[in-house]
Amino acid sequence: MKLGTVGLMLIAIASTGCDALAPGVPTDDEVLAGTIEGMTASQVGQHLAGDEEFARVLGFADGLGPIFVAASCEQCHVGDAKGHPSFNLTRFGRDVGDRFDPMISFGGPQLQHRAAPGYPAEVVPAEATGVTRLTPPAVTGLGYLDAVDDTTLIRLSDPDDADGDGISGRLALLDPSELIESSLALEASQSPTPGSQGTRVDGRFIGRFGKKALTVNLLHQTVGAYHQDMGLTTDLLTEDLVNPLAGARASDGVADPEISSGVVANVVFYLKTLRVPPRRNADDADVRAGEAVFEEIGCASCHVPTLRTGRSNLAVLDRVEFHPYTDLLLHDMGPELDDGYAEGGAGTAEWRTPPLWGVSLQERFQGGQAFLLHDGRARSFEEAIEFHGGEGAASREGFRALSPEDRVRLLRFLESL
Repeated sequence: MKLGTVGLMLIAIASTGCDALAPGVPTDDEVLAGTIEGMTASQVGQHLAGDEEFARVLGFADGLGPIFVAASCEQCHVGDAKGHPSFNLTRFGRDVGDRFDPMISFGGPQLQHRAAPGYPAEVVPAEATGVTRLTPPAVTGLGYLDAVDDTTLIRLSDPDDADGDGISGRLALLDPSELIESSLALEASQSPTPGSQGTRVDGRFIGRFGKKALTVNLLHQTVGAYHQDMGLTTDLLTEDLVNPLAGARASDGVADPEISSGVVANVVFYLKTLRVPPRRNADDADVRAGEAVFEEIGCASCHVPTLRTGRSNLAVLDRVEFHPYTDLLLHDMGPELDDGYAEGGAGTAEWRTPPLWGVSLQERFQGGQAFLLHDGRARSFEEAIEFHGGEGAASREGFRALSPEDRVRLLRFLESL
């Protein structure tokens, strides 16, 4: 019997295997998720338990809400990468003269735009004078940043620009609170050097995580995200979120705390033990030349290439050199990035230097289009650089003055991160 065209095609496909139809498996340097190498079996087990909780979709029977933004951690941080702007967080407040009011009585500072059935979601009040939208950040490598001693951040800070380079990075100083002090105390109880973090500067604590460095460590960041993003209570934040527009306090009917201390510990451990984002083509001649250009035009003054962790009870994080391209400090980025919103110790135009590691992999997890800067407004590296005013203005001018060849080299370097 003579085979038809379709039959011949099927034989050809079968002879080449399933790879002819299935998409290729991503290589190790194309994904962000993964554990730090060298962990013990029990540590890997705790990491995987945290990974499961990070991905778990919670429902109203679990205590979600009554107002919330997302139903799981992974919904905002797909593949542990920076999220899509469709999941941007909205925060608001108002200028009342000598201070910035987070508008707690209006449901601030964060908008929870989703709600349980029959319960009203929040809206940004008309009285707000400052509104910002924040794209969920990538979470890989956070354990290294968490393990940096306060003394390193203090050494990097230069609030009065004493060295005259035009860069006045300063510490994000947060007023004491029960939540901050409890978060620091719990982490210090497991630290070989309990005094290395939680340093008071002018009576306040040093923030390091969040777009404006609002949280002091990963425990603080995690319980805050459970509470503000999902309306879930923990041992450290025991009250459900409520919408003032509902007219009265409300309960979702689920016993508090809704997320156990064990689950919180596993999620924090998961975040601590995610590997650093992989580099690509680091030895390429153009990439190396591009990094030299990066330093020459002053980008490395804020995006500090190399940091070192302090003492850690986790061997894989103990006194390790790593390359995040951040100083974890606040910088005034000028009117171009001024959203009129102040938070914690940061002014309306101040932003914590975002780590650049993994930046070139973002678009793989954002639908094929990169969304850069704190709110995803920039669509390319060039566009992101053009938004740099204030302390970043000199580097922007340096970029504009580059030869076409050096621009290409700089972009090749950024694409390697």
